[in-house]
Amino acid sequence: MRLWTYERSFQHKGADYEIKFFFSFTTCTSQLYWNGILVDEHICSFSEATRVMTHKYQAEGQSDEIIVIVGYYSWWSVAIEAHENNELIYASHPGEDLHFAEKKMASLETTPTEEDTAEKEERSQKWQQNKYSIFADIALGVAFFIVAKVTGDFRVAAFTGVALGLALVVVQRFVKVDLLGGFAIFGTVMLLISALFSLAFQSEYLVQLKGTFMGLLGASIFLADGIFRQGRYFGARFERYLSSPVKHQQFVIGLGLISASMSGINYAIATYLSEDVWLNYTTFFDTVIYIALFVLLTKLTSAER
Repeated sequence: MRLWTYERSFQHKGADYEIKFFFSFTTCTSQLYWNGILVDEHICSFSEATRVMTHKYQAEGQSDEIIVIVGYYSWWSVAIEAHENNELIYASHPGEDLHFAEKKMASLETTPTEEDTAEKEERSQKWQQNKYSIFADIALGVAFFIVAKVTGDFRVAAFTGVALGLALVVVQRFVKVDLLGGFAIFGTVMLLISALFSLAFQSEYLVQLKGTFMGLLGASIFLADGIFRQGRYFGARFERYLSSPVKHQQFVIGLGLISASMSGINYAIATYLSEDVWLNYTTFFDTVIYIALFVLLTKLTSAER
């Protein structure tokens, strides 16, 4: 079943030449006609349709051979060129490159270089080294989510996370793999502070401001690490989760500024807008904004720039 047919025709020395180029679901066919008679045909698989096809025909009574080249000059259309004695006698689309699609496909099939192979091996080694601490971080997050869902009490969930984080510290003493290289310790401390904050303050307004207080605390810690330790603590830990290296100091200072900005936004919404607006913001928009800023920061501080 033909899906589409391209027809390109020309005249030379009183003869009519025509190319019919068509394809089905599985094959691609190019046919050369001379005065309505099929004189040459090429059939290839659909996956090879982008390559250039060449027809050769020497008409009866003619001393020279006609060579007709058929190829894609764009992703959606084909062109032909006819040659005799190495001279161009006809071009359906003058100036266009009939090897366009062939070159594009060849560029996608480049073999990996030694540098690519080395980079792939480095990523593999990095994953083997960091996977246990990443699994530990994920396990703490999942545990917090499950306990919060089952009990409906974030304080219970926070204290459960604290208990599990402390258990990891104990387990780390008896195993060789790195369980605490990620954010297990930092997350445990932040969960403890969050839980203590919830126990100390019962005011709804102060509960709304918890995000502001926690954000400012986090911003202070990030900025301290970025300014005084060149981001060596958090930069290395965040890098475990990123696909490419970042400049530690700039990245961690950027995290501090993002946390401070998010704290300010939370304070403004909680103070000057209604509780419903704050609830919608903290549920649907807060995380989205943070992720967008985080992605932008990783691009701006990439070590490959």
